[in-house]
Amino acid sequence: MALSTGVVLRLLVVVMRGIAAPARNCSLLGQPALPLLSAEGDINIGAVFGIHRNALFKVHSFTSRPEKTPCISFNPREFQFAQTLIFALEEINNSSDLLPGLSLGYQVYDSCSYAPLAIHSALALMNSPGPEDSLGDPSSCSRSPAMLGIVGESSSTSTIGMSSLVGPFNIPVISHFATCACLSNKKKFPSFFRTIPSDFYQSRALAKLVKHFGWNWVGVVNSNNDYGNNGMATFLEASWHEGVCVEYQESIHRTDPREKLLEVVKVIRRATARVVVLFLTLGELIPLMNEMALEGDPGLQWVGSEAWITARLLTENKAYGFLRGAVGFAIRNARLDGLEGFLQKVHPFQAPDNTLLREFWETVFKCSFEGGSSTLCTGTESLAKLKNQYTDMSELRISNKVYTAVYAIAHALHNLLTDLKNDTDSGKRPVYTPQQVLQYLKEVRFRVKTGEEIWFDDNGDVVACYDLVNWQQEEDGTLQFHVVGLYDSSMPPEQRINFNKGKLVWAGGQAEAPASVCSESCPTGTRKAVQKGKPVCCYDCVPCAEGEISNITDSNGCYRCDLEYWSNEKRDRCVLKPVEFLSYEEMMGIVLVFFSLLGSGVTTLVAVVFSIHKDTPIVRANNSELSFLLLFFLTLCFLCSLTFIGRPSEWSCSLRHTAFGITFVLCMSCVLGKTIVVLMAFRATLPASNIMKWFGPPQQRLSVLAFTLIQVLICVLWLTVSPPFPYKNMKTYKEKVILECDVGSAIGFWAVLGYIGLLALLCFVLAFLARKLPDNFNEAKFITFSMLIFCAVWITFIPAYVSSPGKFTVAVEIFAILASSFGLLFCIFAPKCFIILLRPEQNTKKHMMGKTSNDIRY
Repeated sequence: MALSTGVVLRLLVVVMRGIAAPARNCSLLGQPALPLLSAEGDINIGAVFGIHRNALFKVHSFTSRPEKTPCISFNPREFQFAQTLIFALEEINNSSDLLPGLSLGYQVYDSCSYAPLAIHSALALMNSPGPEDSLGDPSSCSRSPAMLGIVGESSSTSTIGMSSLVGPFNIPVISHFATCACLSNKKKFPSFFRTIPSDFYQSRALAKLVKHFGWNWVGVVNSNNDYGNNGMATFLEASWHEGVCVEYQESIHRTDPREKLLEVVKVIRRATARVVVLFLTLGELIPLMNEMALEGDPGLQWVGSEAWITARLLTENKAYGFLRGAVGFAIRNARLDGLEGFLQKVHPFQAPDNTLLREFWETVFKCSFEGGSSTLCTGTESLAKLKNQYTDMSELRISNKVYTAVYAIAHALHNLLTDLKNDTDSGKRPVYTPQQVLQYLKEVRFRVKTGEEIWFDDNGDVVACYDLVNWQQEEDGTLQFHVVGLYDSSMPPEQRINFNKGKLVWAGGQAEAPASVCSESCPTGTRKAVQKGKPVCCYDCVPCAEGEISNITDSNGCYRCDLEYWSNEKRDRCVLKPVEFLSYEEMMGIVLVFFSLLGSGVTTLVAVVFSIHKDTPIVRANNSELSFLLLFFLTLCFLCSLTFIGRPSEWSCSLRHTAFGITFVLCMSCVLGKTIVVLMAFRATLPASNIMKWFGPPQQRLSVLAFTLIQVLICVLWLTVSPPFPYKNMKTYKEKVILECDVGSAIGFWAVLGYIGLLALLCFVLAFLARKLPDNFNEAKFITFSMLIFCAVWITFIPAYVSSPGKFTVAVEIFAILASSFGLLFCIFAPKCFIILLRPEQNTKKHMMGKTSNDIRY
């Protein structure tokens, strides 16, 4: 049965309380966990670090006592934390002011970056024997824990477990790296403290300051030493994250020749950056300022580090008047003097039996004391030449917090022992407990050698604050330091810098902050494009592409408008796309309407001519009733093209395709009927043939109705299953919306066209067979020609329809309707009208039945 972490912790608390209770008989069960690093002192401090990154887990059989969990992947950074703790303890032991006459010892455990092992380590520290206790002494079970405080752990999760365990016993836990806000809950973690309010130091604060005033193009000069190089490296890293670019970086040393200084001065004066960050010590700053002063005020804004920003020596020299308006943070650098050398002195030969030191040495130098396939470790390797997490001195934020945590316990002990000595006889040794240390930690207030004042609030937290200092010239001409703001690293990022702009004086005595940018701000409608080979702060303003906008200045990119929107001309706002369809107002629509009305008008005129001459032989030939029906249906064909023009709607989309399909079938049915009549008429002239009685006028009308009924059924099915509907086409054109009719069911659409094509093909075949039948006016050959035109139009329509974009698709369909309708009209009726109007002498039954010629003579 699995137990939750809370249940396990409660059980451990109960067990520990039972252990801590007085007992007459007590014996050691199992083997105690031993620290990896330890040294005995009068007072011992415990520590837990994740010296290894991972733990190797084994499946236990529960038939024997489990072995110790092995750890892998050595972590040099956590090992540096452990060595920093030892460094601080040795420093305190060598001090005559803090805990005089007492020595501090330590026990360092490895949690392997695993919360259960961190809890196990805390248990080991709670049960570790005191300097005068024996593991075999039963009376040792009644003692108080020998560890008066625990430093660690780096992980918030592990720290929560440790604090939950030791909290009921009031053993202080001071974390150097656990930043979880939940740890400020004193009800859950009554003995928890931490020395890390934030991850930011002076260099990061300077980067925030530069960014806050909008200076994204700066020059930097640093001391060519550990202070300047490491501090500037941190600044450059933080600046990159803040979006600040560095035009140039120069480093100087106090021993550099004058030529070097002059070269740096030339770079500073010729650069375009108007803000210069000087991360210099006084030893380098003064020679540089001396050379700068020889050429007069450069008109630059100076940003300084704490090493010189409050140096009174500079303000007393009138030659440095051009430093007026300089700003910087007045804090001490988080450097631990002597730590680097201490770290470099760590050597496995100091403790030959210590496997951790051997593992450290083998890891950082990638060698082995055992030899084999690896490089053999000789012990002569130098840590001074090594560059890694262990030897890196540029990022000592966390190591400094380990250092501060040790001093916090030492100062609390010092205050406690001072009070105990005053309350007890001098001949008795004072008795101290973790509970007493806890109470004194709540009230401790001290200043470490870095200049940082440490105290804990009610939640056990510390707050780091920086004063923003501004150099201002007084009425007597002297330069004075004015605190004009505060940098609070515990605040949210947007609230960390607070200052009074009215109190600030800038370079040259100006009231407004100077500008220092590589490129001017990009207006709305443009985006920044980094110039090739230059930092990201140097950019060109590129107009946004069509369909994209930027509505803020200095936009890093343009944003695409939604599907129904498009960018305006300024590219700073999305506007609705224009909706395009074939309308009556545009030229193409007007032309198509004109030809549609022209076709219907000509058809009506032909019908009028035929009506006037309805009794003449040429009109009566081939069934005049079918001719009038065909003319009527042709008129409808011309007029149905008008339904394709205008704004598509649900009813117009359904009407245009069904009207087109039915009217054309009516025309094809009439033409097919006329073709059949021609064939039947010549069959009827044969002896004993009575075929015409089977295809008289009633049968002809019925055939037209039957052929049309099939198309009607197709259209009904189409409209029922998936009718045409208005559709906004946004794919053909990006800048506009094409409002068109989607056919809905493609099968229905092509079925309508296919049926028309089938009738046309049938007409063509029958007319082609009857084209040479004897008659002076054989209508079959004109039907053949009209069908050729009809088929040619609709065959070319298919690829044109598929490939035409937008409203041109509709125009192609209208053109096909008009072209095929004009083809039928002129091919079938133009010859008859020619005879009726221009050759009336040929409009006789004798001429129609003549055998002299099959041609129309003009």
